[in-house]
Amino acid sequence: MTGQRVGYQRVSTVDQNTERQLDGVPVDQMFTDKASGKDTNRPQLAEALRYARKGDTLVVHSMDRLARNLDDLRRIVRELTGQGVRVEFVKESLTFSGDDSPMNTLLLSMLGAVSEFERSMILERQREGIAIAKAAGKYRGGQPKLSDAQAAELAGRKQAGESVAALARDYGVSRQTVYRYVAENEQAPNAEGAPRG
Repeated sequence: MTGQRVGYQRVSTVDQNTERQLDGVPVDQMFTDKASGKDTNRPQLAEALRYARKGDTLVVHSMDRLARNLDDLRRIVRELTGQGVRVEFVKESLTFSGDDSPMNTLLLSMLGAVSEFERSMILERQREGIAIAKAAGKYRGGQPKLSDAQAAELAGRKQAGESVAALARDYGVSRQTVYRYVAENEQAPNAEGAPRG
């Protein structure tokens, strides 16, 4: 009897969507985390690992969606295959079953190491960029991204019926930020300074 195909997908933030991950890939059960991949302390990953049984296949879009560092990646794959669960990475076109060839084992280590290296380079560039911006007096972490005039314009366009997605794209902010500016504009006093009513 063929086991189930258990899908696992992860995005780093609530704003990101999972539509590109496992799109068109048939799975029987899907588990989705909206959390950083910096460690394996993710509720839906834990559920997926508990759910998978001998004969099942855990299907993941890519190695970096399952784990961000090589140690975690190898441990998860080793534990699953040791229980008779296959692990399939769609992007890399690799499947691990426990009786893998030396080449498959090498590819897991190499591609996992590349993902970990890429992640560390991104973080290093972020830190360097922030340090340079701070030194130039341009870093405003956490402060509003739009001027008052831009925020009022954004709220007006939303009230006129423009979509949140289009506004987020035009202003270079997240959809959550659009909603926040719209809500703040609705609570603000009118031009004369009197409360709306």
